[in-house]
Amino acid sequence: MCFYSVRLRDEKATLLTDEIDTFRNAVRHAMRKHPFLINAAVVLPNAAHMIWTLPEGDHADAKRWQMIKATFSRHVPAAVNRSARMIKRGEKGIWHKSHWKHAIRDQQDFDLHMHLIATAPIRAGLVAQPHLWPYGSAARRQTPRLHAA
Repeated sequence: MCFYSVRLRDEKATLLTDEIDTFRNAVRHAMRKHPFLINAAVVLPNAAHMIWTLPEGDHADAKRWQMIKATFSRHVPAAVNRSARMIKRGEKGIWHKSHWKHAIRDQQDFDLHMHLIATAPIRAGLVAQPHLWPYGSAARRQTPRLHAA
């Protein structure tokens, strides 16, 4: 089980929430091709944070993120501030190149990252309480546990 963060290149962008259905469809597409479980998630205007459980022995999280980013990017306009090099390479300039990954070590670590996901919209100044943010799992989940099915 791992915690992931992905970010848009433009930290002031609102593309992920403006195009929330496109992002959700990109995640579903990756899940169909390479199944995994989303234990918790929050999508902010310019970032997404998720806890995933991959199938036993499967370590292809980078492939999944690449697929999500590529699928999303194909269905939204290119960034306006792309460099000449990005344009030449056919890059839309939407995403940071990499994602941040943290392997969940134990229940305390899991609880911490669940808290980070739940409170991300508050820290971003978007809502006063986690359950008020429509693009997160906080409102839909009761206190999940690390070993819950």
